[in-house]
Amino acid sequence: MPQHTDSRHAERLARASAWMAQDPDPETREELAALVEGARAGDAAASAELADRFDTRLAFGTAGLRGEIAAGPNRMNRVLVAQAAAGLAAFLLERAGSGSAPSVVVGYDGRKNSAVFARDTAEVMAGAGVRAVLLPRLLPTPVLAFAVRHLDTAAGVMVTASHNPPNDNGIKVYLGDDDHGSQIVAPVDAEIAAHIVRVAESTTVPELPRGDFETATETIVDEYIRQTALVADAPAAQPRVAYTAMHGVGWETAARVLAAAGFDAPAVVEAQISPDPAFPTVAFPNPEEPGAMDLSLERARETGAELVIANDPDADRLAIAIPDASSEGGYRRLTGNEVGLLLGWQSARRAQADAIGEGGAEGTLACSIVSSPGLEAVAGAYGLDFEATLTGFKWISRAPGLVFGFEEALGYLVNPETVRDKDGISAAVAFLSLTAELKAAGKTVADHLDEFVEQFGAFASAQISVRVTALSRIGEIMARLRASPPSSIGGIRVERIEDLAGGFGALPPSDVLRVVLDGGARVMVRPSGTEPKLKVYIDAVSETGTVAERRAAASDAVAALETGMRELVR
Repeated sequence: MPQHTDSRHAERLARASAWMAQDPDPETREELAALVEGARAGDAAASAELADRFDTRLAFGTAGLRGEIAAGPNRMNRVLVAQAAAGLAAFLLERAGSGSAPSVVVGYDGRKNSAVFARDTAEVMAGAGVRAVLLPRLLPTPVLAFAVRHLDTAAGVMVTASHNPPNDNGIKVYLGDDDHGSQIVAPVDAEIAAHIVRVAESTTVPELPRGDFETATETIVDEYIRQTALVADAPAAQPRVAYTAMHGVGWETAARVLAAAGFDAPAVVEAQISPDPAFPTVAFPNPEEPGAMDLSLERARETGAELVIANDPDADRLAIAIPDASSEGGYRRLTGNEVGLLLGWQSARRAQADAIGEGGAEGTLACSIVSSPGLEAVAGAYGLDFEATLTGFKWISRAPGLVFGFEEALGYLVNPETVRDKDGISAAVAFLSLTAELKAAGKTVADHLDEFVEQFGAFASAQISVRVTALSRIGEIMARLRASPPSSIGGIRVERIEDLAGGFGALPPSDVLRVVLDGGARVMVRPSGTEPKLKVYIDAVSETGTVAERRAAASDAVAALETGMRELVR
């Protein structure tokens, strides 16, 4: 073995030993000890794993931290969480200036180690001089986002990995004050990350002072429920509903919101209704994934449900399915774009109704640049402003005058005065309210989708995900597309390619390519912000012909583009 390789190996072993000495978690200490023992014995796999864990650090960015629970700086664990808490505390204290004591509210979901990560965060931040408030128990992410504004704290921390695999966890960071409870954006993420690195390089976890934190009362949950129930109109009909919490924390809060809004209790998927960090009935706890909603669709068939509602594990996302005789099993899941366009149309109609006699509707409909362009058509029809933002609700929530925002990945913001983040519970009650309104009028959600096509056109979409084992592969594909841009895709001529790497219009720089094609079609290509994959978003529109003809034309264009893009990103 070359000398320089021996040196790096020895350095990793030394760093691993130092890590174990400061790790308060016996489980991660023990698994790291076994890994070190294997590496010292010459086990190549153990040495490679040690290199993966200690040659780099889990990056803190605008999505906070997220990764697999295990020992080492490139994994989620109590050491990393304590360092992150101390770094965030230093940032808040620096931002507040002398003589001011900033505050933080901390929440957690039902994932493995969420409660202990939350307690560590609260204790370390309190020890640093930040007033820390811990939510009373495991709760959905939207309750934490609500609490930042309701308690008027300087920041909020939610311990969750949302819909990631079972052994992942993470933290999301929200800012109060002028940020109004939105998630962090650049350059704040880099400033916090720099503080975290300084803590990691200068202090061990046992040396970090810990302090006493406050525990919030149940009144904060009660107020979230009260305000969220106001999203719905009093139901004139009671649709039959099936609901799943996907082994997450959504059900208890969602049930209380639905009851407060006047809706009957839905038929629940008992096997998925209680929090379970193992997620035993799903291969991947994400309603977007194939098979994830199988049990909820089975429950819907048993009960004759007119609507299926699914929240992801931390209940900030919403999936919807409706009866469809032409689909296998009699139900089909609506795309995030379909749900977003119907909720956006609902919000536009309400904005118009609220503005009667006051000079017309005011406000902004917003969605991410990879979401359906149909929302812009809705905004234009109702005299509302429209804003397309970079992906993520950290951007959508900052749209001026926001009345509704969505992104195609099942995220919806229907009540921006209450929560400045996607909220799968408020979106669920809003969609249920729409379904009840339609039922009272003798219509279905499927009928309403037809009405949308008649009024605004058929907007079809598709998505391609290219999962990689080496992140460098994503950069290679993006570089190839930039160096050799296509002149046509799937037989459709490319009008222009907009590279957002240097910013574009009002959009800040982002690693995104936007391909504009004939007929109003477009393709967006970007790396995922949370997973090792490249994502391709395809949209097409047709505004002529019957409803069926419009749908067919848009779908045909999307199919051609999908075939062409699969060739380009192989």
